[in-house]
Amino acid sequence: MPLTDPTIIPVELGDRRYPIVIGSGTAVEAGDASGGTLGEHLLGSLGDVSHAVMVYDAAVKDSAAASVQKTLQARVGRVDALEVASGETSKSIDNLGRLWNRLIEVNADRRSVIVAVGGGVVGDLAGFVAATYTRGLRFVQVPTTLLAMVDSSVGGKTGINLPGGKNMVGSFWQPHLVWIDTDFMATLPDREYLSGLAEVIKYGVIEDAEFFAYLEDNMQAIVARDPQSVRHAIACSCQSKARVVADDERETSGRRAILNYGHTFAHAIEATAGYGTMLHGEAVAIGMQMAARLAVALGKCEADLINRQTRLLDNAQLPLVWPQANPEAMIPVMARDKKVAHGKLRFVLPDRIGHVELVGDVPVDQVRFAIDACQ
Repeated sequence: MPLTDPTIIPVELGDRRYPIVIGSGTAVEAGDASGGTLGEHLLGSLGDVSHAVMVYDAAVKDSAAASVQKTLQARVGRVDALEVASGETSKSIDNLGRLWNRLIEVNADRRSVIVAVGGGVVGDLAGFVAATYTRGLRFVQVPTTLLAMVDSSVGGKTGINLPGGKNMVGSFWQPHLVWIDTDFMATLPDREYLSGLAEVIKYGVIEDAEFFAYLEDNMQAIVARDPQSVRHAIACSCQSKARVVADDERETSGRRAILNYGHTFAHAIEATAGYGTMLHGEAVAIGMQMAARLAVALGKCEADLINRQTRLLDNAQLPLVWPQANPEAMIPVMARDKKVAHGKLRFVLPDRIGHVELVGDVPVDQVRFAIDACQ
């Protein structure tokens, strides 16, 4: 069906400004007055596209990827489709090299566009391919998971994992268009859908107390995938991230670091558990709990913040603890975090709902306490 009343959120980056289009239904034929198709928006944003390379997650081959490929062929003409296996392990050096070589085989050039269709793994990997092949190809994000819709598809962070750390190699490479079709979540397994709610809740904690209160009042409907509630949550999350990215695109002022609330702990959880054992959003939920407990222990916020955050995460059916948490294994991973300064651990910590700050030189014993408190 045609896109229904799309919401368009601009990411303001001067002459690299790009739209996030949020709607339901991807039309293959000519668009209507409601806002047009993916193909029309793509041509409007890029202009002279003669070739699209769709990099897609194997899990969406017969659903979102098939729909997007048909749409692109109707408007662009020449489309090549490259499949990536599902899961965090695909963000690897081996896969990066494989995709570079496939671009040579399909004769990709500066007029080609990379279109990522899938979750955050595919978006990060395809984005890094776009950033590096021929020193930069144009890039479009078509996220198919809630997590990717509200987080990884917006802001231009791309990258791959190394055995010793997540996203340790990458580049800032902004897309020309982010196309969010909420219908693509229809077949998303419950666990994966719920995982994305951790990032949604994060925006309320770090930047938008009013949105946090909305989530408290409407989480039951969001968990049940009520279309209007879900779409509002996605739009508010994207607006929040767009504001932060516009203020600090490359993390030079410290403003963008607030988006990593809970992530220093979460990345250590993922690395020590083994990539793919725990979904990213699940690790973020536990990481947010650890970060909040650290904030209380350091006297940065009142205990009521933990209580409200715990209730909301629990209502979103997200995990609150990790019994296998091992501080001695996690802390060395955190020491390699990109927020480390002069060898000192730094964490994004809340002082109230709707506001966080970057706190440096945190005592290791307090970090251990926060981890132990969530076992």
